Amino acid sequence: MTDVGWTPLRALTAARIGLARSGASLGTAPLLEFRMAHARARDAVHHDLGAVPELEALGLPVVTVRSQAADRRGYLLRPDLGRTLDATASPTLAAHSGAHDLSIVVADGLSALAVERHAAPVLAALLPALRAGGWVLTPLVVAHQARVALGDAVARALGARAVLVLIGERPGLSAPDSLGAYLTWAPVASTTDADRNCVSNIRPGGLGYQDAAWKLAFLLDRMRAIGGSGVLLKDDSERLTLPALSDPFD
Repeated sequence: MTDVGWTPLRALTAARIGLARSGASLGTAPLLEFRMAHARARDAVHHDLGAVPELEALGLPVVTVRSQAADRRGYLLRPDLGRTLDATASPTLAAHSGAHDLSIVVADGLSALAVERHAAPVLAALLPALRAGGWVLTPLVVAHQARVALGDAVARALGARAVLVLIGERPGLSAPDSLGAYLTWAPVASTTDADRNCVSNIRPGGLGYQDAAWKLAFLLDRMRAIGGSGVLLKDDSERLTLPALSDPFD
C-alpha cells in the first residue's frame, strides 16, 4: 500500500501504521517519535502525584492517605506495599467512618498524570448523577503510591458498601495519561480482580468524560440493584446508546 493509501487510515487510529522506512529500518521521523513516546511513558510511571486543587471544588471533603510504599521506587518494586494502607491512615479514615453507600478513591497508580488531568472532570460529570440517585458518599480519598486493591481497605475503614477507584493506568506508547475506573461491591480482604468491573482508557482521546460518567453511573446503579460486581455484573450499557435497528424479517 502506498503512503497515500495509509493517510486516511492514520486519521482513524493512534496506532503506528504504515510507517516510513529506509531500507529494512524505520525512517528517522517515526523512530524519533517512537522514542519520544517511550520517554513520555517512562516519565509518567515515575511521576509523583501533585496537588489537584480541582478535587477540592467538587463539594466533598477530601482526605489524603498513603500506602505502605515509602516512595515511587518502592511502589514499583513492591506491588504488595501499594495494596496496603500506611499505619497513619487508620485514624484518619476512622474519623470519617459511618453508614455510607460508596467511597470514591482517587489513586495515582502507574500514571499520576492521568489522575491530575482527568479525575476531576470525570467526577464533576459523575457526582450529580450519584447525588440524584441517592448515593450516600464518604469523603473523597486521595491515595498516594496506591494500587487498585488499596480501595478495598479504604472502603472498609469508612464503612462503605462499595468502592470506586479512579487510578492512572499503565502508560502506553499512544497515551501516557489514561485513567481507569474500578468498581467493587462489598470489598473484603479476600476480594480478587474477578470481583471488580473496570472502565478503562478514560481521556479526551479515548472514552470522554461525559461518556465515562454515564457508564459508571449505570454500572453503579446496576451493582447496587443486584448486590454484586465483577463476574456477577454484566455491562449492558452499550445497548441503551445504540439506535433501534429494524427487524430484517418484518
